[in-house]
Amino acid sequence: MPANAFHIGPHRIAPRVILAPMAGVTDKPFRVLCKRLGAGLCVSEMTTSDPRFWNTAKSRHRMDHDGEPDPISVQIAGTVPEVMAEAARHNVAHGAQIIDINMGCPAKKVCNAWAGSALMRDEALVARILSAVVDAAEVPVTLKIRTGWAADRRNAGTIARIAEDSGITALAIHGRTRDQQYTGVAEYDTIAEVKASLSIPVFANGDIDSPQKAAQVLAHTGCDAVLVGRAAQGRPWIFREIAHHLATGGFLPPPTLEEVRDILLGHLRDLHAFYGEQSGVRIARKHLGWYAKDRPENTSFRAVVNRAESAEAQLRLTRDYFDALVAGVAPELPVAA
Repeated sequence: MPANAFHIGPHRIAPRVILAPMAGVTDKPFRVLCKRLGAGLCVSEMTTSDPRFWNTAKSRHRMDHDGEPDPISVQIAGTVPEVMAEAARHNVAHGAQIIDINMGCPAKKVCNAWAGSALMRDEALVARILSAVVDAAEVPVTLKIRTGWAADRRNAGTIARIAEDSGITALAIHGRTRDQQYTGVAEYDTIAEVKASLSIPVFANGDIDSPQKAAQVLAHTGCDAVLVGRAAQGRPWIFREIAHHLATGGFLPPPTLEEVRDILLGHLRDLHAFYGEQSGVRIARKHLGWYAKDRPENTSFRAVVNRAESAEAQLRLTRDYFDALVAGVAPELPVAA
């Protein structure tokens, strides 16, 4: 198995577990939290390459990296080489230290525009986009792909060779084809084959939801790191759990209810501060649901907390809920917030 750290350009990445980019999830408050809890690298949610949208509130938030721990990796998506090149320059000017190109997203609204994983159908266009961004960026450029467009079109190996020849410094592969979306199970044999054929770092992505699974996938693929996506939702401490297991072979105890409460309250405050109260309260609701999803009271808790309209009410309801769990009593959930 590779060493406990590797490099993307000048940036040393350790530990070998990375927060995967997820639209609507991996915003700055979540990236900062996951980095603090053990992620070696956190990749931003996808930003558009279309300059018409760079000044929207959503894009300004996505391009805000003030106070974010290094290295700052920003994912861009698009289909036109020159536009992607300009987007890379723009994001570097706004603090990006690594540019990540999205050719892995299976979402219809992305693929229908021939962006994301749809690009894997046009290998010549892939080569033009990668070369244009590498030439423009002046920082390391990484690439995220899937194993292929469909089960009978697994061309990750071809795309990977194009990427390495284009100057891509690291490659992440989700172990599903585009037509699988997020269904079925990820397969890692294709990832292992690609890793064996390249000299740049390769990351495995897909269904990595525990320290044991991370270690198994690294051993099977020979990859330099794993990406964790959906398993980090409501469980950002998974990064330190994986890092500890990779370093020692042992297992950390789960966080106490007190620590979960404090992590969540801190996350809520950061969301309120970053987005402003109204948007922050709304965006925080999905995170609250993820944090509480394994509790039997989850449905009642969500029904109540989703009606909180103020930051103060959201924090109070959350604190009261977890304080009751800490005390070993059933949370009293009011009828209204």
